[in-house]
Amino acid sequence: MSLLNPFILVMFQLLFAGITMGHSAPKPKLFREYIGAEGKNVKFSDVPINPTVEFHFILSFAIDYTNSTSPPSPTNGDFKPYWDTRNLSPSHVSSIKSSHPNVKVALSLGGDTIAQQKVFFKPTSVNSWLRNAIHSITQLVQSNHLDGIDIDYEHFNADPDTFAECIGKLIYYLKQSRTVSFVSIAPYDDEPVQSHYLALWREYGHLIDYVNFQFYAYPKGTTVGEFMGHLERQVRNYRGGKVLVSFGTDESGGLKPEHGFFEACSRLSRLGKLHGIFIWSADDSQKFNFRYEIQSQTLLTTV
Repeated sequence: MSLLNPFILVMFQLLFAGITMGHSAPKPKLFREYIGAEGKNVKFSDVPINPTVEFHFILSFAIDYTNSTSPPSPTNGDFKPYWDTRNLSPSHVSSIKSSHPNVKVALSLGGDTIAQQKVFFKPTSVNSWLRNAIHSITQLVQSNHLDGIDIDYEHFNADPDTFAECIGKLIYYLKQSRTVSFVSIAPYDDEPVQSHYLALWREYGHLIDYVNFQFYAYPKGTTVGEFMGHLERQVRNYRGGKVLVSFGTDESGGLKPEHGFFEACSRLSRLGKLHGIFIWSADDSQKFNFRYEIQSQTLLTTV
């Protein structure tokens, strides 16, 4: 009996070992969580972190409003930290990234309200806003050892084209200078919000890594079928983008875990359409002992 050709033997060994030649290992699935907006003393180290996912904390928020006047007023792109800086300080950022190599930390810009009033995107001019924003955000990113930014303006005193030009040029500069390695946007299904973010997407979508779509802004009682329909519409809106699915652990709406969120995620994963999950927010999840964070990350590593 003749011996097998050595090359054929090696190929059989690789096949049975489950190794595919010419392909790298699949990239870990993405889990993201907003943190620090509500002053509830939550720390990075409180949140369970699965080592086999890519994990992003998103500090909430940096806002271009004054923090020394009452009421706060717009500062034309001069961003200041409004997250819980005592419990989420630069040393805390360094520590969590050192102890968990799969963790990155981003900074969210804007948000919904400050001191019970709406936060508006309100540039004096494109050039002056951009100059101030580049300077202040670069300082915040570097001093806090951050990796990326998230755009979460929800109210606007500027037209969609101005928003697109300001934010798009900011993203371009921060990426070109390697100040940040990734960028996300956080729209939701509201006509003024969508008009601004879709204007940004049309011109600068190629520079945006993730769409943190706020599916928890849909009405309470959303069903799995309705959720899947909402997702399909937003995938069409943000064509070519990685639209992440989401839920809130507060009193917000949308599809909740107890009503089928993870069932929907499993279905999306089987279709190859699950790019990642994000939660609003760690501050609210403390009261549940972060059980939905654990469940989300487990799903991402097993589906």
